[in-house]
Amino acid sequence: MTAPIRLGLVGVGKIARDQHIPAISRNPAFELVATASRSAGVDGVASFATPGEMLDAMPQIEAVAFCVPPQVRHGMAADALRRGKHVLLEKPPGATLSEVAHLADLAKAQGVTLFATWHSRFAPGVEPARQWLAERQVMSVQVEWKEDVRHWHPGQDWIWEPGGLGVFDPGINALSIVTAILPEPVFLTGGELAFPDNRAAPIAASLQFSGASGAAMTAEFDWRQTGPQTWDIHVATDAGDLVLSSGGARLSIGGEQVVDAPEAEYAGIYARFADLVASGGSDVDLAPLRHVADAFMLGRHRTVAPFYDDPNRETS
Repeated sequence: MTAPIRLGLVGVGKIARDQHIPAISRNPAFELVATASRSAGVDGVASFATPGEMLDAMPQIEAVAFCVPPQVRHGMAADALRRGKHVLLEKPPGATLSEVAHLADLAKAQGVTLFATWHSRFAPGVEPARQWLAERQVMSVQVEWKEDVRHWHPGQDWIWEPGGLGVFDPGINALSIVTAILPEPVFLTGGELAFPDNRAAPIAASLQFSGASGAAMTAEFDWRQTGPQTWDIHVATDAGDLVLSSGGARLSIGGEQVVDAPEAEYAGIYARFADLVASGGSDVDLAPLRHVADAFMLGRHRTVAPFYDDPNRETS
């Protein structure tokens, strides 16, 4: 039996606690042996303040998963790659396209795996949707991705800073699905980004795309939705309509439910990471991040009311 991959986890915040740590614990291909975080740790696992200290003290670590904000990730990940460690990057893989391309070059030079993850691509309805659409002509696509930032990112100021992406932090999940399932690429043609007066990243975005064969696509992202949350993709084709809902957990084709399964995205991520390490490959698809970069370049910027974590402050 192959020994598990000794894994270090950098960043023990909400996404690590909610998703990464449970997924790692359920995957026999990995053993979590250390964490690096300024403020948290995992019971029974060696804890360090920085990833450099972790890797200095435990050179036997073979792979590192990075769950820190993208603005601070590049130098840490580059150091791990130079030490010959396999690297997994939580989405988005970096603050800029250039720094992720540099990490890909480093991984290739060192002969190690780099996995830029897009967890929504592992939702249960995504692969069946891709297979069905591969043989159809897409006429139009409508994306609606609206959620409550106060619920999903309470007090996380980094998401409002340059490189934090704002509403594109969830919106890029939709773009990762679209770029995985459509049989041809789409290109941004215009859009509008709504920036709160007191923030450096958008709280909403309205985007328009065109496909290589003329199919039209719109995407509406909003972080101000309370009540039921909306994560839906509607694709009209020459053979009927396909709908991915609940972030890709549910798939219907022609009005008939085809997939309705529990979320298992991070289990899929770590299964894929194990396969990449075993085969000596990497997976660094930057298509979703390119669309976000295009939106910041081409979209008109509009200033809207200030946003505060405390909703009472907005009305006081």
